[in-house]
Amino acid sequence: MTIFLNTILIGLNSGAIYSLMSLALVLVWRSTRVVNFAAAGQAILSTYLGYEAMNRFHNYWLSLPVAVIAGALISALVEALVMRPLAKRTKGTPVEAIAPVIATLGVLGLIRSLAGMIWGNTFLQYTSPLSSMGFKIGHTTIPFSPQNAAIVIGSVVVMAIFAAIFKFTRLGLSLRAASFQPEISRLSGVRVDRMRTIGWAFAGAAGAVAGALVTPTMFLSPNSLDLLLVTGFVAAVIGGLESLVGAVVGGLVLGLGFAFILQYIGSSIIFSAAFVILIAVLLIRPQGIFGARSSREA
Repeated sequence: MTIFLNTILIGLNSGAIYSLMSLALVLVWRSTRVVNFAAAGQAILSTYLGYEAMNRFHNYWLSLPVAVIAGALISALVEALVMRPLAKRTKGTPVEAIAPVIATLGVLGLIRSLAGMIWGNTFLQYTSPLSSMGFKIGHTTIPFSPQNAAIVIGSVVVMAIFAAIFKFTRLGLSLRAASFQPEISRLSGVRVDRMRTIGWAFAGAAGAVAGALVTPTMFLSPNSLDLLLVTGFVAAVIGGLESLVGAVVGGLVLGLGFAFILQYIGSSIIFSAAFVILIAVLLIRPQGIFGARSSREA
């Protein structure tokens, strides 16, 4: 029973991070119908900026808002300077659907190269004041540390904020309208381009939180969040690309699935297991776990 409970704790911690990256991808998909493979690059660049803020102020908690603001601004700039002009130039052409996806891959490579030029390809330590040692319950140490608790709590807070925005605010309604019916939204006075930029900014902020929370548990490098992008994308498809709730559930399903596979089968198949889980879900529910819901629901 102890092993089982420990596995659940490990899965919840991993699932919370996967959910944040999945949320970043879903937010962009909902606002512009683009799978943003540059999300990992945006997250890593914002994490580097948070790292620089921590070195300057010597305070991890001050570096977090710096990373989040940087993530939002970087993502908004990518949308305004790259994605929006590209969408207008390719509208009605045979490459209209694929060009934005290729562009995000190009942005990812560009950001990686930029990070490597500025900070090098060495591994840096983005330290947190929280301990990575597991909590002790009696004479037993569980595999869940204060840093893991911060990851879970931070992820839950971010998800709750976005859920509240989309469900209960005029901004959330405008974001959904701009995504699903852009032409009608324009006639209703919604500034669609602005809403799309805001959607990307939200996604960048979510990715930055993921990067800043998970990096203290590993080393920082230009490629350190690549695996997180893959798992976040798989989680988003599992949950349903239209659903914020699906992004969270998909991340938790993947995190728990990885934890149980690692515990009871081994690490040799852990990467391929993500795609096995994805294929299994798509065979049963091609639209994702929450894909059957109305497109106007979160």
